[in-house]
Amino acid sequence: MTKIEHLNITVPDIDEAIKFIKIVAPDFKVRRDQSPENSYRWAHIGNDHYYFALQEPHLEATPAFPLKTYKNHGINHIALIVEDLARIEADLIKAGYQASIDTPVEQHRKRLYFFDAFGFEWELIEYSSDIPEEKFLYE
Repeated sequence: MTKIEHLNITVPDIDEAIKFIKIVAPDFKVRRDQSPENSYRWAHIGNDHYYFALQEPHLEATPAFPLKTYKNHGINHIALIVEDLARIEADLIKAGYQASIDTPVEQHRKRLYFFDAFGFEWELIEYSSDIPEEKFLYE
């Protein structure tokens, strides 16, 4: 079975990215955080199986276009399977993060969408079944 091992994302502020990820993935820990001389800062945050590779923009880089989810080329959203979606939602709201779209009520999963401080949209999913035909039932 193929699995995603990590995602590499350029972010304007690694500390802010880590703050958000620690709310949505509380089992993730910073594995490495480095600022090499004459280079850009990078960090890996994850658990024993998966992680996010975060990096600051390359030196003297300025983005040509602001991120517009579903408008520009690039990532539309990042989806994570989570536990205790209600607690994560409360923690995100308490930390000042904005919810994105509303989701329908579904029989075997609950979903939320939130924006991080940079405009990346995150889909958070809590499944109530391990049966693929139920988990991926498009109601």
